[in-house]
Amino acid sequence: MAANALAAFTEARDFLLRHRTDYDTAYRDFRWPQLTEFNWALDHFDTLARGNDRTALHIVGEDGSEVRRSFAELSQRSSQVANWLRAQGVQRGDRVLLMMGNELPLWELMLACIKLGAVMIPATPLLTADDLQDRLGRGNVRHVVIASEHAPKFADLPGRYTRITVGPAVAGWTDFADSASAPTDFTPDGQTQATDPLLLYFTSGTTSKPKLVLHTHQSYPVGHLSTMYWIGLAPGDVHLNISSPGWAKHAWSCFFAPWNAGATIFIFNYTRFSAPGLLNVLKNHQVTSLCAPPTVWRLLIQEDLKAWSGQLALREIIGAGEPLNPEIIDQVQVAWGMTLRDGFGQTETTAQIGNTPGQPVKPGSMGRPLPGYEVVLLDVDDNPADEGEVSLNLAVRPLGLMVGYEDSAQATANVMRQGCYHTGDTATRDADGYITFVGRADDVFKASDYRISPFELESVLIEHPAVTEVAIVPSPDPVRLAVPKAFVTLAAGQQPDAQLAEDILSFARTRLAPYKRVRRLQFVNELPKTISGKIRRVQMRRTESERGAPDAARAEMEYFEEDFPALKG
Repeated sequence: MAANALAAFTEARDFLLRHRTDYDTAYRDFRWPQLTEFNWALDHFDTLARGNDRTALHIVGEDGSEVRRSFAELSQRSSQVANWLRAQGVQRGDRVLLMMGNELPLWELMLACIKLGAVMIPATPLLTADDLQDRLGRGNVRHVVIASEHAPKFADLPGRYTRITVGPAVAGWTDFADSASAPTDFTPDGQTQATDPLLLYFTSGTTSKPKLVLHTHQSYPVGHLSTMYWIGLAPGDVHLNISSPGWAKHAWSCFFAPWNAGATIFIFNYTRFSAPGLLNVLKNHQVTSLCAPPTVWRLLIQEDLKAWSGQLALREIIGAGEPLNPEIIDQVQVAWGMTLRDGFGQTETTAQIGNTPGQPVKPGSMGRPLPGYEVVLLDVDDNPADEGEVSLNLAVRPLGLMVGYEDSAQATANVMRQGCYHTGDTATRDADGYITFVGRADDVFKASDYRISPFELESVLIEHPAVTEVAIVPSPDPVRLAVPKAFVTLAAGQQPDAQLAEDILSFARTRLAPYKRVRRLQFVNELPKTISGKIRRVQMRRTESERGAPDAARAEMEYFEEDFPALKG
């Protein structure tokens, strides 16, 4: 049975690899493999690794340190770790919280948990003790494996759970180093059903308390064939994804998608991000594909990218996490002659929409539906429309869609209503099928009865050379109900004064229709973000709403359009 499942998975994977730059064929003819029993680590990874000495994982530190492991080495080592975990009491279906940085044991443990059939709960090291208590309780955690330095966070957290540390030994905790003495031949305790639970993610909670997203042995491992296709990965590639462990994007591009393709996962560990440092690593290690959030791309375009154009081996460059502003795409295109490609997905899914390799890219668009996803836009009455909520047709349910929210049948029913999965994001679709992001349904607002997309306005302001990041929210106004207000962070060396505020407002005014005009601006040192790095516009929006009337006391470094006579009218 496992052989049949592997053959079906491999056939679907190879089809996408063959049509890597032929979107029309790939989208029209791709079919998800039909699986009954499937264990990605045992069936796919171990088969790929047999006699395979190519590098599977390459970790580089900013101090020049390097760790390399081949596919064959990771296959054997993960079996050893699986045996050891089983000896510690980890059984099929047990919940295992994993919290550590980008270090070798993380990949060994993830493969081992899959082999065992344990359910992983990835957790970022940024979590507080209160966050962890919530995860331990609602996640029904039976085992905790963490980097040693985080052990103090658990000192006062009750519960009967196995405690394992990676790194220096900690009193009262089991040392992961002991796993080196376990046998390397692993025998599973039975067949893994493709629909068995595998991953439980706590969402980042941009607008509400984190929900528990449940994925299976097929929805993420196999579902990420769409992500592999979007990135454009091929066997032998060296793929660097800038993402922290604990978030879904890390599993997307630092685990499943590259190893689905047989590519090398490349990790660059740094204490503080440096654009020149990243560029040097890309050059020195001949990285072939790079995926990074818009924040990183905003910092990269402040460098002289043209000076690096002949030194890099990059073939594919990707932006993920939040939509890319057209200005960033344009600057990278001019400097490197390469198309920086955007895409869309969620913790609840794999990549749904994307600009794929070799296809025309329309400015501002996040692309077209990816193979295996039938995307529909729904209006407020859940009827198909050219502008509406991005939704997935459940009549042809994509394999990469979550089972549901484990902690809320009501929330699951709400997002799965009327035969579609609702993402909560709004977009438009043009005649060629390209989908352009408008905003979170929560973020879009009305000013003078016109619908305003924060992303559209932010994409204009980010073009100003002094602006590094910007977030648009509604600010209360007695006449217009609300007006767009910009929270702006500045590039190094820029002074947040009235002259610069007037210049930015004037810059936006010449590029936006009158009803979209940015009428208020506030300079800030940083924008509020979730611990996964997403801008919390909802927090700024709430702050503005609580301030009430526009004649309330001004915030520090806040300016209104009417402060400047030249902008009146």
